Amino acid sequence: MSMKLTVNIDHVATIREARGEIEPDPVTAAGICELAGAEGIVSHLREDRRHVNDRDVKLLREIVRTKFDLEMAATEEMINIAMDILPDLVTLVPEKREEVTTEGGLNLRANFDKLKDAIEKFHSKDIDVSLFIDPEPSNIDLSVELNADIIEIHTGKYSNTIKESEQIKELSKIGSVAKMAAEMGLIVTAGHGLNYYNIFPLLNIPEIREVSIGHSIISRAVFTGLHKAVEDMVKILRGIY
Repeated sequence: MSMKLTVNIDHVATIREARGEIEPDPVTAAGICELAGAEGIVSHLREDRRHVNDRDVKLLREIVRTKFDLEMAATEEMINIAMDILPDLVTLVPEKREEVTTEGGLNLRANFDKLKDAIEKFHSKDIDVSLFIDPEPSNIDLSVELNADIIEIHTGKYSNTIKESEQIKELSKIGSVAKMAAEMGLIVTAGHGLNYYNIFPLLNIPEIREVSIGHSIISRAVFTGLHKAVEDMVKILRGIY
């Protein structure tokens, strides 16, 4: 079974917001991604609305035909929005206003009660929940205790590592945690910083069913067009390249 691709369309909105205008439209981008073979659309609605906004996520819920994954912090405002629009999946992530992009996984222990309450609310509406976590074994035990459906392994450290020895070390951690999670009944996905080159080693970790990729696909789309950029990544995941 080949690895699935979900595409994060946030940075289409980032370009739009640079001029405060109406294009490019991330909702249109989502449709193109699906036509090109993406099996899900991801969007992170941030507290400061720096890229996608409320209008975007409402329309995405209406037009996405594969799977709509709403990334969000477990705040009261975001929980209420998710409970209103009913995405297929909620991915809970940490969030700081000053960060350029998400810097690491959730601190599950420190936020256990808040996360538990949020997950119970989402499950009451039949919304699956994924937890964005660093590849540490303790996070798997806590994810099971929290009754999460999915874990998304934060691959940022692996993606940003230059030395081959460090890459191998990080891949080993990712592989071990993925296997542990799958054995404990969790669906395993991965994402952050993945591109057309560093994705290949992850294809050797069979427990990872799906990857979430945004920035590198939108970057390539500037030169190749969005449809081809998504199509190229889908081919890599399916072993066509």
